[in-house]
Amino acid sequence: MAEPAETALEPIGAVRRTQVGREATEPMREDIRLLGAILGDTVREQNGDAIFDLVERARVESFRVRRSEIDRAELAELFDGIDAATAIPVIRAFTHFALLANVAEDIHRERRRAIHVAAGEPPQRSSLAATYLKLDAADLDASAVVDALTGALVSPVITAHPTETRRRTIFDTQHRITELMRLRAAGMTDAGEHSIDFELRRQILMLWQTALIRLSRLKIQDEIETGLRYYPAAFFEVIPRVNAEVRQALRARWPEAELLAEPILRPGSWIGGDRDGNPNVTADVVRLATGSAAYTAFAHYFSELTALEEELSMSARLVRISAELTELADMCNEPARADEPYRRALRVIHARLTATAANILDRQPEHLLDLGMEAYETPGELLADLDVVDASLRAGGSALLADDRLARLREAVHVFGFHLSGLDMRQNSEMHEQVVAELLAWAGVHPDYASLPEDERVALLVAELSTRRPLVGEHAELSELAHKELGIVKAAARAVAVFGPAAVPNYIISMCQSVSDMLEAALLLKEAGLLDASEETPYSPVGIVPLFETIDDLQRGASIMRDVLGLPLYRALVRARCDSQEIMLGYSDSNKDGGYLAANWALYRAELELVEMAADTGIRMRLFHGRGGTVGRGGGPSYDAILAQPPGAVRGSLRITEQGEIIAAKYAEPRTAHRNLETLVAATLESTLLDVEGLGDDAAPAYEVLDDLAALAQRAYAELVHDTPGFVDYFKASTPLSEIGALNIGSRPTSRKPTTSISDLRAIPWVLAWSQSRVMLPGWYGTGSAFESWIADGDGRLEVLQDLYRRWPFFRTVLSNMAQVLAKADMGLAARYSELVDDVELRHRVFDKILAEHDRSIAMLKAITGQDDLLADNPALARSVFNRFPYLEPLNHLQVELLRQHRSGATDERVQRGILLTMSGLATALRNSG
Repeated sequence: MAEPAETALEPIGAVRRTQVGREATEPMREDIRLLGAILGDTVREQNGDAIFDLVERARVESFRVRRSEIDRAELAELFDGIDAATAIPVIRAFTHFALLANVAEDIHRERRRAIHVAAGEPPQRSSLAATYLKLDAADLDASAVVDALTGALVSPVITAHPTETRRRTIFDTQHRITELMRLRAAGMTDAGEHSIDFELRRQILMLWQTALIRLSRLKIQDEIETGLRYYPAAFFEVIPRVNAEVRQALRARWPEAELLAEPILRPGSWIGGDRDGNPNVTADVVRLATGSAAYTAFAHYFSELTALEEELSMSARLVRISAELTELADMCNEPARADEPYRRALRVIHARLTATAANILDRQPEHLLDLGMEAYETPGELLADLDVVDASLRAGGSALLADDRLARLREAVHVFGFHLSGLDMRQNSEMHEQVVAELLAWAGVHPDYASLPEDERVALLVAELSTRRPLVGEHAELSELAHKELGIVKAAARAVAVFGPAAVPNYIISMCQSVSDMLEAALLLKEAGLLDASEETPYSPVGIVPLFETIDDLQRGASIMRDVLGLPLYRALVRARCDSQEIMLGYSDSNKDGGYLAANWALYRAELELVEMAADTGIRMRLFHGRGGTVGRGGGPSYDAILAQPPGAVRGSLRITEQGEIIAAKYAEPRTAHRNLETLVAATLESTLLDVEGLGDDAAPAYEVLDDLAALAQRAYAELVHDTPGFVDYFKASTPLSEIGALNIGSRPTSRKPTTSISDLRAIPWVLAWSQSRVMLPGWYGTGSAFESWIADGDGRLEVLQDLYRRWPFFRTVLSNMAQVLAKADMGLAARYSELVDDVELRHRVFDKILAEHDRSIAMLKAITGQDDLLADNPALARSVFNRFPYLEPLNHLQVELLRQHRSGATDERVQRGILLTMSGLATALRNSG
């Protein structure tokens, strides 16, 4: 499967390699050839010459298609009528090549970064080092920095949207291959007993003999376990280090400010708390999620304490010991360690933490030490004892020891506490309305709450929230839904009581469309004891977070927030939370609702209005960005996305969802995790402390231009998606949408409701289906028509857009992300999928529109950017497209053929398995599936 050298140098579209470019990428292409050759040998050895020859022929023909030497229909004929038994190993071969190409690309990026550093070049854009240089050049006022970074928070939130189709076992093997390739890149030849190349063959053989997809659908319990694996894999090492680095760097610049008293980087999770459209989330699941998270934190602490006891063996006869350390050590009366005060002090800490674990954990980790000591009540008490050890080491001349494992442990306790990460709760507003109506009816407050107009709903809810009286008791006769929802919120209350307020920091309201939607959630929190607004000092450890998702809701978001903050009761609750109010913005549903450009502009406009609202009402607003992995769901480079936020929208705080295969791509191992986490922090600091919008006094005219463009784009998008007769039928027939439901990638259904409506379809399958068919529609459709129409309406308008592209990060990022999507789209392959639509008239009615808009969008993009190459600003993706995309071609053709067989009534279960394997392979190769 090695790529021939002569094909590796061919041009792709308008992308032409200079000699310098070829030399720079030759090591990566050499890695790809090596891994491909080993994989090819493995395929031949394991599956015989016939399968190997078919794979090789498909590979060669795919490169001929890329060079326009043959029509892709000739390649498709290779798979006409193929039986599933033959198709599956071919699919697996190309899927594994895509996975190995990912490894080679990642290693190449590391190699290039190391070369730049060794050459003494300036720090790479999006690194913290580059950010510090920008901050130094800005000569910022210390008081302004303190104000801007008060309550600073950068929180990647791992979500229960696992479009990652690969199993954990595949990840582990891929990680071992990555480590071997790192050693090889460093010039090493041996790996233990064997050569590195021998070990690569062994790992690739194991990869080949491991099933790619699961036999059964993931359960939430599996998702919880998978999400927590990123902590020992990377987060425990990286997050404390980044927090310490940033705190030290900022305090060195502003030493009097005492910046970042709390860690800026703190992870979050939705896994086990997000029940929007997922009936599998229960009270037991919430308890499992919060308890498993705490268990993971304690297991790490015990392991580190055990290691510290072994390391800190200093004798009291040889080093100075502080009085505080002596007092702590004397609580452990072990004569054998009488001369080892640090070990005795650490055993005291270990024993107290063991008692804590016994009190609060449902299951106990390893390395316990039961000395009958008193438990810690809070993480602060544990940290105080660790601080005693630290202070004594430093006073005794052992700062080198204090700065190693102990420093990492102290930072870990500071950020992870007893809870590890905050679990957000989320539910749809419709569910809240049903449950609240039932509770009010049972309590005799109102027989038909749902029939009330908004103002009467608000008045009734405020009255109920003003009292301490619960609406129902334990033996209330409620529906299954109401019992379940109350049980879940009570499980959250238990987590707060046991692990601390940080265990469940937020309650998110999906499809929030009114003030009453927010107050209904507050009433449920009150029923569980998580909210008390009846006192002068209200109690509200859990923040109420509206999620504005559709275009209309985004446009009304600031108005809703002004109204709810105008209620004295709610304003008091916000005041009790240090005047902090979090607001979540939905990227996925707004895109599905209005299209790419309209959604992006609606989000920007919403943020502008929310920033103004926050200033007027005197609150400190934190925005939570519900981004997916793909551009169609708000994805794209995180650094650019954060810098493209409106002025004042970040202000030291940012939460952002991390989803699907993006989680593993970013955080599966320490090096990549560090790079991606520092990027989030760097962008947050720059957006907070520097003027990154760049429009100045020209902002208003620029906003008006985007108002016009967004309206035109939404109209073009709606004309296809919402107004074209038969569009839903076309979508279902021309993509593997129905088959996605059988792919065991997550615990939730593909639709919120059992309907065929686009509005009820979850955004993940919407985007995933279009990605598989290579249309990529959510990432570009409607923009070409909008630009063309707007430019044609007046002279000089193209120049206006060209100027905005040069000066405005938001507009530049929108176009750059769209260019990435268009570079991955392939209308020739999309045409093959359209042939799955039996109704020829419908096929042409929809696909002809898609094709015309695709061509129009590319033409407009090139005109505005002035670049013939879609990926001129993204050479890394250009290399990726060049090196890997011919290997996607067979996967798409095989998927179309197997879909045709499956829908024609094929009974061989291997046909469906083959379809699922092609979906896995394409998701792996595209690196962002949904």
